[in-house]
Formats: sequence, C-alpha cells, structure tokens
Amino acid sequence: MIDVDGYLAVLGVARPAAPTAEALWALHRAHVERVAYENLDIHLGRPTGIDAAGSAARVLRGRGGYCFHLNGAFSELLSALGYDITLHRAGVQGTPADPAGAHGDHLALTVRLDGERWLVDAGLGCGMYEPLPLREGTYTQGPFTYTMVPSDAAPGGWRFTHDPRGSFTGMDFAPEPVELSSFAAEHERLSTSPDSPFVRVLTAQLRDAKGVDVLRGCVLRRIDAGGTDDRTIDSADDWYGVLAGVFRLDLTDVDAGARAELWQRVRTAHEEWESAALR
Repeated sequence: MIDVDGYLAVLGVARPAAPTAEALWALHRAHVERVAYENLDIHLGRPTGIDAAGSAARVLRGRGGYCFHLNGAFSELLSALGYDITLHRAGVQGTPADPAGAHGDHLALTVRLDGERWLVDAGLGCGMYEPLPLREGTYTQGPFTYTMVPSDAAPGGWRFTHDPRGSFTGMDFAPEPVELSSFAAEHERLSTSPDSPFVRVLTAQLRDAKGVDVLRGCVLRRIDAGGTDDRTIDSADDWYGVLAGVFRLDLTDVDAGARAELWQRVRTAHEEWESAALR
C-alpha cells in the first residue's frame, strides 16, 4: 500500500475521477518535473531497496532515485488510480558503441489505455516528458526529438532512440511482463559496483516542458531550445542550494558532517577530472 493522496500532493495533481489519457499525461508531466532522477544515497553510503512502497515513501520525503525507484513507485501510483500497467525488462544504451538490448539495467512501463499501448517512463532522467505511443514514428517534446520503432535487439519489444543532445543513445525493452523484484540483483550491482555509472558520478536530473536540468558532479547543465549552458559550482552552499532549489531535493536528514564529506568528494572528483583533461 502507498499513500496515494500524499503522492498526488507531491505531484501537485488532483486525484483523477477516472484513469483517463488526460490524467495520465498530467501525472507523467508532474512526475518528471517534480521528482528528481538522482543517486545521492549511493554517494552518501546509504543503501536503498527498490520495493515500490519504499520508493513511494522516498517521494513523499522529497527525494527521488533512478529508474527502479521512480518507475517502481510510479507504477504503484498508476495502478492504484486504475491504470492497466505492465513492467518490462529494459536496457539503456549509453553510447552508439555500447550494445543495445533489454539487459535489465532499466525498468520500463507501458500502459494500455483506450485500446492502445503507451510507453510511460519517469526514470529516464533527461528523457521523455510525456507518454509515447507504441507506434513507429518520430516525436518531438520540447527541444528533443525521439524515435520509436520495433526493437531489433529485443524481439517483440520496442526501441526508444533519444535526441542526439540527450545523455544516452537509446533504450530497448522486452515485451514480457516482469516483477519489480526481478531487478534486485541489477540494482545491487548498479548501486555498489565500481564500474557502475551511478557509483562513479553523482547526478541529479529534472525534465520540464522546455528542456532539462542536469547536475553531474559539480557541473550544472541546462539544455533547451536556446542551446546548452554549463556552469561549474564552486561552493558547498551553492551546490546544496542547487540540489534544493533546482532539483527540489529535501536533504534535511543529512547532517553537517555528511554534507561536508559529500561535497569534498564531489569537488575532489571534479578537480581530478579537470586535471586529467588538461594533460
């Protein structure tokens, strides 16, 4: 069980009277606008689970997570509101050189509504702003243009290809329904392995109608129709102000010592990256 009314209050959306397309669009937009894609707990040394109730509780506390948390919680909310939702094994292709396929490092959602199926994904960071139909085509949302085609790498599934300005190349998902618990081992790997991008780089991302804000380490990037703007954050106060102000994250449960230690690690990693880039 999740606190549906509390969850809706975080999203700023009234409880819909019925599971309509209009309500689904409003819920999806609000989720990616208000609940950050973020991995701070990994860098704070605070392991998390991916059970839907726990992830929904995180949302109510003013936190987000990555796909297993965000889509896991969102699927529970949508189900509680009467939507016909399916969880799918998926995989994100980081760069064109990486293999495509439903490798299990991503959880995708589909909703069957009015006789059609839609990709619903609040866990792609700089990805979708609104649901996309499972129909071959090209779709524009804000500054980004996406394509949706049947997947070659996951037979019977679908392939979402991101805009070239996005932070990843694409995502494939398999057609079969899966349980959230099937992602537990991959969550463990992604949250603990030194090879995991979530372990290597702290990030927070929020999508809106006009673009996306992305924090990677000390660098805050804004991508919109006007282009790409990067700003390096030089102080702990400014950095935590960005997390709270831009990404709507509540870190009141992180004490002063943990805050200072986290900032120092992030700043040191940034300085090492700058030094390596100058060599």
